[in-house]
Amino acid sequence: MRYYLRRFYKTIEEEIFVIPGRAIASIGIIFLLLLGFLNISPYLKNLLIFSSIFALLAASWDLLFFSGQLNLGHGAFFGASAYTSAILSSKLGLPVWLTIPMGAIAGVIIGVVVAIPALRLRGPYLAIVTLAVPVILQGIVFLFPQFTGGELGLFGLPGISDSPIFLYLFCLVIMLISVAIMWKLTDTRSRFFRTGIIFHAIREDEISARTTGINTVKYKILAFALSGFFAGISGGLYAHTMKVVGPTTLEFIFSIYPLIWTVFGGAGTIYGPVIGAYLLYFLSTQLLVILPEVRMVLFTAIIIVMILYMPEGISRWLRDKLEIICPRCKIINAVTRRNCRICNADLHLDRERNKK
Repeated sequence: MRYYLRRFYKTIEEEIFVIPGRAIASIGIIFLLLLGFLNISPYLKNLLIFSSIFALLAASWDLLFFSGQLNLGHGAFFGASAYTSAILSSKLGLPVWLTIPMGAIAGVIIGVVVAIPALRLRGPYLAIVTLAVPVILQGIVFLFPQFTGGELGLFGLPGISDSPIFLYLFCLVIMLISVAIMWKLTDTRSRFFRTGIIFHAIREDEISARTTGINTVKYKILAFALSGFFAGISGGLYAHTMKVVGPTTLEFIFSIYPLIWTVFGGAGTIYGPVIGAYLLYFLSTQLLVILPEVRMVLFTAIIIVMILYMPEGISRWLRDKLEIICPRCKIINAVTRRNCRICNADLHLDRERNKK
């Protein structure tokens, strides 16, 4: 037992404490976990609950974008899963712990269905096709009102828990675990999963990836299925947190917001959209309370300024300010270090040469 504790502490000391970005992320996670036990207002706690749900939705969008697929109909995964969870719960009386995973499976099915026409499309053509999916699903909702509730939707759904603390921690932990899995699946340096490097290759040059023997069809379908699964989890959490599901869950806003959160936080990082969702959702909600008349103007101005001065997202901007990659062994170091913590190479030699 002591051996494993020492090994765990050594891993944290060598892989987290010495890398500023990971240290800040760890502190942020601990802070969010502790907030659940603090006596904060119910309004703020609900705000953080929905921030966790939408952070998971944004990260699932980024997972698909990481493989080079631009999805403007991501709300279809979210809404279809929310409706599936709601129907199974209200019509069949299934428990919440079962309806949320089944809703996620519905997201996988929608993802595979969308992936079929997407196999031959890229760029704006793929975006147009995905944009039509939520509209089609909204038509299905109105076509079968006996199951979906039609325009009124389904209400009176069972909640995840009557305890605000448990609900907050449950949504937060599910989000953290899901984001960690997605981050590992897209890690190009992972020794256990090849999906990260393959998704990266498909995004950069699909034709070259195909000539090297990669089954791009299989991996593009896999990317859509994984994205639909994690978006489906967020949809199920949303349905049982709101305790109501309506046609609005399939509106365009649930497709465009993940894109905005991802661009703000940093596309292609998985953790960037989480930061973007927490900051922008919290900011937009507070602006709605304080300055409702000019909320959208200020919100748009913030996005424009961010794109101008931090085009790669706030997470990448902070990472570049705090971290530096060793030119020899490619290990991440704190920018304050003079020499690499692994190979002792001069980290700032190239910068000094460029200045000269």
